[in-house]
Amino acid sequence: MTWMRWRPAMEQALYGTEGFYRRPEGPAGHFRTSVHASGLYARAVARLLGEVDRALGHPAELAFVDVGAGRGELLTGVLAAVPAELAGRLRPYGVELAARPPGLPAEVRWTDGPPAGVTGLLFANEWLDNVPLDLAEVDEDGVLRYTEVDTAGGGQRPGAPVSEADRRWAERWWPAREPGDFVELGGPRDEAWAGAVGSLAAGLAVAVDYAHAAGRRPPFGTLTGFRDGREVSPVPDGTCDVTAHVALDAVAVPGVHSLWTTQREALRALGVSGARPPLALASSDPAAYLRALGGAGEAAELTDRAGLGAFGWLAQAVRMPGPPSLAGLSGWQTLVP
Repeated sequence: MTWMRWRPAMEQALYGTEGFYRRPEGPAGHFRTSVHASGLYARAVARLLGEVDRALGHPAELAFVDVGAGRGELLTGVLAAVPAELAGRLRPYGVELAARPPGLPAEVRWTDGPPAGVTGLLFANEWLDNVPLDLAEVDEDGVLRYTEVDTAGGGQRPGAPVSEADRRWAERWWPAREPGDFVELGGPRDEAWAGAVGSLAAGLAVAVDYAHAAGRRPPFGTLTGFRDGREVSPVPDGTCDVTAHVALDAVAVPGVHSLWTTQREALRALGVSGARPPLALASSDPAAYLRALGGAGEAAELTDRAGLGAFGWLAQAVRMPGPPSLAGLSGWQTLVP
């Protein structure tokens, strides 16, 4: 039996030498993200990439940085969807700790961290929820203490009082004062996202994830596990994904023009609609009608208010205006420190 705080336990379970994200089947062997649900998702990201290119004045080299790239599924889909003129200037990066997957296009640069000083679109789909973090709970004396976990069995117990930095984070973003109050301490995610946004010389950074905000924090936390397509207990032994929702309001980098919206609204603005094709098409071109009907079903899944459509999208524009499709959405603001 080995007891440790959740952050190092998650780090070891997900990214250690025998960790979940280094397994040969990859994340797609255990759960489906928006990327796996439909090619419409990659095409929407490709459209957003084109808008970023235009907003930046068509630079000689445009980066597409896929953070948490998995086995390169989104990269491959975006590369297939961009027009030839843009493809010739595009520099795609896959950011992932796992080894480069076989069969990836040769032009993709595979790295374990965001490249510094690039111009373009940085996109992080379901990355931040897997950035390891600590859990904490208020004890009977009102002291906020780290939660320790048995890495083999998943049992939990109270540990040492939290650091001053984590206490300040909780006080600002997830106040916990009464015995039994629970916190998922998101400081490491804030730092990870700040590093990703800071890697852009200019461009748009987008984080897409399970999300919550101040006033709507989950009272008992969100930590869970996934294995073989099913939700399981979050035992940090390397056999399952261990994930927790993201406090996106805390993650957002201050001083940057920012939008926080839902996936439903963002994808609809990018042309992904679940509307059924006109019935007249069934008579004039039955095959086209069936294709359009299938696409409408996939779009409906991506934008479902009770499912993938409820994901949070945080978009931060670095030295560029908001892209046209997203610019018309409400919720843009420049965050103050």
